[in-house]
Amino acid sequence: MKTRIFLYIMIMPLLFTGCSLNDHLSDASGTFEVDEVIVSSEVPGKILSLNIDEGSLLKKDSIVGIIDSIPLELQKAQVEASISALHEKTMDVGPQVQMLKDQIAVQKTQLANAMTEKARTERLIKADAATTKQLDDWNNQIEVLKKQIAVNEQQIKVQETTTGTQNNSVLSEAKPLSKSVAQINDQLKRTNIKNPVNGTVLTKYAMAGEVTSAGKALYKIGDLSVVTLRAYITGTQLAQVKLNQHVKVLVDKDASNYRTYDGVINFISDKAEFTPKTIQTKDERANLVYAIKIHVKNDGYLKIGMYGEVKF
Repeated sequence: MKTRIFLYIMIMPLLFTGCSLNDHLSDASGTFEVDEVIVSSEVPGKILSLNIDEGSLLKKDSIVGIIDSIPLELQKAQVEASISALHEKTMDVGPQVQMLKDQIAVQKTQLANAMTEKARTERLIKADAATTKQLDDWNNQIEVLKKQIAVNEQQIKVQETTTGTQNNSVLSEAKPLSKSVAQINDQLKRTNIKNPVNGTVLTKYAMAGEVTSAGKALYKIGDLSVVTLRAYITGTQLAQVKLNQHVKVLVDKDASNYRTYDGVINFISDKAEFTPKTIQTKDERANLVYAIKIHVKNDGYLKIGMYGEVKF
């Protein structure tokens, strides 16, 4: 009897311990990560300022640095000077046209006088005071003046058309140059380094004073307010989960306790993959798992790369 009582006393703590371990037994495990954005320079040049540090909280669309814009401003001034030079290459047809118009005015005055003399000569012929030759002379002079006026008017049209065509050919070069100015203005705007998302600076790759190139990384940023636990489940567990399902996420608090968080499954892989860890036996290497992602609101304790467990 004493022996049985002793055995019960020894077994009971083990049973309770087993229950406690089962309570903390997780359904899946993985590590925390965030969606990271690598911010690069959009234009080449010297970094005049880059006002960020690792751990800095940045707002979306805030200006965090400046790239030297003097080379672009000089390029813009050169293109604008080329546009101004085009106007100096154009021809002014005004003086030539005005000269022809003055000639036409004189010729019209002469034509009017000739018409008056023709009428007077016709009256004199009726009175036998003039000859028909005199009338013919006035008719010939009238025809000559009319032709001269027509020629001068035609020359005005030719001058305006020819000069207009030449000027249009010269000024047509202004349109692509104007596009170049617009492109440079756009690049000038990009000399301001604009932060694209709300988040925390994770890594800083460049410093003020360095010369950067277009596309070169300046810093890496991620939103740590919500982190993602990437975990893996087996094929038998796949039927237990669904998108937007709330789960319990456990993170080590100390040697024997956990921090508990509410998580939401926002991704379930539709393709299986081999167990993502070093497995020694061939049977275990053959096991296939499915990746899931769980969004967890961060209270500041969750870090990238931290280990976490999931209970469905």
